[in-house]
Amino acid sequence: METIFRGDLETRGGRVRAWLDCLLVDHGVFRLAWSNFAPVVPGRLYRANHPTPGRLARLKRRYGLKTLINLRGEAKNGSDALTREAAQRLGLAFVDLPLESRGVPQVSRILRLIEVYRTMEEPALIHCKSGADRAGLAAAVFLLAEGTSAARAAAELSLRFGHVRHARSGVLDAFVARYRAAGDKPFLAWLTEEYDEEALRREFAPWRLASFLNDRVLARE
Repeated sequence: METIFRGDLETRGGRVRAWLDCLLVDHGVFRLAWSNFAPVVPGRLYRANHPTPGRLARLKRRYGLKTLINLRGEAKNGSDALTREAAQRLGLAFVDLPLESRGVPQVSRILRLIEVYRTMEEPALIHCKSGADRAGLAAAVFLLAEGTSAARAAAELSLRFGHVRHARSGVLDAFVARYRAAGDKPFLAWLTEEYDEEALRREFAPWRLASFLNDRVLARE
């Protein structure tokens, strides 16, 4: 990922550079005006696009957040640095758990996510960049691991949050759809016993125009 941030939040110039990187390079200026924050399970898990420090503080006060799960991984850009600093200041447990928004969901990463959900202090907030794809998958996994229906989980991957199912990000919808077709089998059992990453990778075919708009025009990760 391109960034103008140089890892410095200690000096005035470094902090200005971090904010410029957050707002202009990482498109945070749009997130100042718009958030797709929503509850996944009220009082337990919430989802959003990448929160600014101010928004994160407001969400903590209002919802009593205890944990912040970063689905982008350690991006080392201005947004990432400012959020980590804010989480530490607010006393939030911070978890790096990178997921892919265009790649086939990996069993190892889904299992790690489920383990984080099992052991984290609630309530928690999950976020990626746009809060549309990776946050949608992570929200769906939380619900599926809890035994919620696949139909309900699939609703976390919707246009309401900015998710485009016909683009390459639609591979996440295909993942949930494959579990939905498995019938009543518990999600964890299906994931470890039946889910075929390679088959999904071979068979999923996104629409080129939708992928171009999602990846190039909207500049999604």
